[in-house]
Amino acid sequence: MLSLLNRLNSWNCISTVVAAAAAASLSAAPANRADDDAVVSQLAVIEPIDTHLHAYQHVPAVADLFSRFNLRALNITLIDDRDPFAKSMEPQWTEALAVRRLTKGRASVSTTIDPYDFEKPGFVARVNTRLNADFDAGAIAVKLYKVVGMELRRKDGTYVLPDDPAFGPVFDNIAVHHKTVVAHVAEPDSCWKAPDPRSPDYSYYNQHPEEYAYKHPEWPKKEAILAARDHLLQLHPNLKFVGAHLGSMEVDVDQIAQRFDKYPNFAVDTAARVEYLMMQKPEKVRAFLIKYQDRVVYGTDNVLYPTDKTENVLKEWAARYERDWRYFSGDLDVKFEQGTTKGLHLPKDVLRMLYHENAVKWIPGIG
Repeated sequence: MLSLLNRLNSWNCISTVVAAAAAASLSAAPANRADDDAVVSQLAVIEPIDTHLHAYQHVPAVADLFSRFNLRALNITLIDDRDPFAKSMEPQWTEALAVRRLTKGRASVSTTIDPYDFEKPGFVARVNTRLNADFDAGAIAVKLYKVVGMELRRKDGTYVLPDDPAFGPVFDNIAVHHKTVVAHVAEPDSCWKAPDPRSPDYSYYNQHPEEYAYKHPEWPKKEAILAARDHLLQLHPNLKFVGAHLGSMEVDVDQIAQRFDKYPNFAVDTAARVEYLMMQKPEKVRAFLIKYQDRVVYGTDNVLYPTDKTENVLKEWAARYERDWRYFSGDLDVKFEQGTTKGLHLPKDVLRMLYHENAVKWIPGIG
């Protein structure tokens, strides 16, 4: 996975590294084919929707996995000028549409905002024209990526935050079209803290200091980025807004609950952050998921790039789906990279909300 990160120049930073750690943990788990088949059957019945993945191979094995798990998904594109693969919408967009055709519509597509020329005349018109064309082509959501808040700067050198007025008309247009924003805003707390070997992100930041906010004190603080995100929610109350990666409030579900209580247009996905839930007290996470059972959508941040070995990657996908299901639905011990936790044994109706109904509600068109 580290070679993948180097090759793709850090597509999703922490998300990919946490996924790598999870994959290592998953591969170490004892295999029991009968148990795995039972888990797959249970998932298939609940009609799971993975609201956050990146799939760019339209090969039969992908369709087979979707069929085996009775899976639907949101296939997310993004723009990051630091990443050769993500510098532009191509080949991402064409590949995502091909995966949608391959899966007979089960892999819905999310377009994205290209923010880089926000100071040039006509920025809003250009972005909205592209988004509207993508909506016409079937896109059901829009990705807002973390470069807004952590990389993008004005000509005077100041950083651009998610609530910048330049993006206001873009969000208004998305709301008018009844589409959802999926926002990766900020990063885990550890990005701004001194190195800690106990952190799931420790090895990543050691190897990628260019992504480590602790090494870049000039970057905006996480609190400022999240405050701008919250202000955006206030400015656009009619916009459906899903905070990717637990809304970057991964270390304590109480932080998420506070936002849920304040912003009714806000939900979060679990992509690449299930391990962070596992690090918290099971009874606390269980109570949170039951109380806010209509506000959390399941996602993984599974990735499949054009140059990946398909079979190996899809095995990791399957193992992650199975592990996550055992955690959310079962009452036995579940192993993960940082240790062992107890399964949450969520009620069946809450599981259905987490895995299916919330996705349909928060990302219309995915069901």
